[in-house]
Amino acid sequence: MDQPFITDDTVVFGLLTLCLGFIFYTSSIKNSFWKKFYSIVPAVLMCYLLPAILASLGIISDDTSKLYFIASRYLLPAALILMTLSIDLKAIKNLGSKALIMFLTGSLGIIIGGPIAILLVSIFSPETVGGNDFDAIWRGLATIAGSWIGGGANQAAMLEIFQYNPEKYGGMVLVDIVVANIWMAILLLGIGKTKRIDKWLKADTSAIETLKVKVSEFTERITRVPTLKDYMMMLFFAFTGVGISHFFGGHISEFLTNTFDAVNDKKSFLSFLGSGFFWMVVLATSIGIVLSFTKAKNYEGAGASKIGGMFIYILVATIGMKMDLGRVLENPGLIVIGFIWITIHAALMILVAKLIKAPYFFLAVGSQANVGGAASAPVVAAEFHPSLTSVGVLLAVLGYVVGTGGALLCAYLMEIASKV
Repeated sequence: MDQPFITDDTVVFGLLTLCLGFIFYTSSIKNSFWKKFYSIVPAVLMCYLLPAILASLGIISDDTSKLYFIASRYLLPAALILMTLSIDLKAIKNLGSKALIMFLTGSLGIIIGGPIAILLVSIFSPETVGGNDFDAIWRGLATIAGSWIGGGANQAAMLEIFQYNPEKYGGMVLVDIVVANIWMAILLLGIGKTKRIDKWLKADTSAIETLKVKVSEFTERITRVPTLKDYMMMLFFAFTGVGISHFFGGHISEFLTNTFDAVNDKKSFLSFLGSGFFWMVVLATSIGIVLSFTKAKNYEGAGASKIGGMFIYILVATIGMKMDLGRVLENPGLIVIGFIWITIHAALMILVAKLIKAPYFFLAVGSQANVGGAASAPVVAAEFHPSLTSVGVLLAVLGYVVGTGGALLCAYLMEIASKV
């Protein structure tokens, strides 16, 4: 592995914040070039791409940096608390069943997409989907299924279950990151055309608009000039919550793993309960929801969700570091499988959205709750409107629940497909 030009995380973090500052500054400029540029390329997509370009040029590298770990373990749970602080559960319930249907459709698209992709590629390139024993390609693809239905914890579980060759595992991680990020880029590009897409889908967006208005009116009513006390209290809520989430999350996962064989067994549908990261996300979200029933929700008026959004964008930049654009064509056969796979997922999502007249918001967030998990679903939801972030959070948590079982089913179907 080649060393990047910069390995000091302090400097790397400075570069990432430089990228974010440049993007947010230029996106606020009203002259014709920047206005036109950001009407085509969403600012949040640039927050992924600029760090990816730096990584591709060998200036920085996720392989030598701990920034993603810090952002995902410290800033993500803090953001979840601050962004669910003012959650309106009743209004979210009024969104109806279409959000859940689209999420489950996304899971189904991943489950059937893998084996179909293998069957299609095997027609013109059987060696791409071959391999024997622990080198079998379907074993590696099972880890992608885990990532695309549940997230990192489920991906690790699939690697543990199917014991794919560790020396070749990097290629699967590459496919996961490249394809998932390109699909997310497509979803983000669609956000600028939401009204046109919803019109084509014949979607009823009234419940979403009602939620937006309700949250916006509440925020407007309580908005104030924040004081130092306000910032310190938000710091208290966020990072005391992070500490509680980690402390109890670690203990709960350890207790369940040591007490229940089904949780300790990586082949079990309940193995996700042994993940400390899963419990951290659940507890952080729960803390935010509990606080929403107290006067703490009024800190939204001092900018709680904006601070949470800032943490999320730092996380986005660290995710961008993972994508080396120069390695996209390193294993073209596997990349082709990945694109066919995600295309099947997308096609099924679009078909069901059209049939049930679901808004594009449910399609995009339902997809990212599967493919991106807790790190990406809130980002996509917030791009529609900050008040919708909590919908992405709750669906992402559901992704962890169905992830292991869905990925196991997908893996066994891929094994069958690879032997046809």
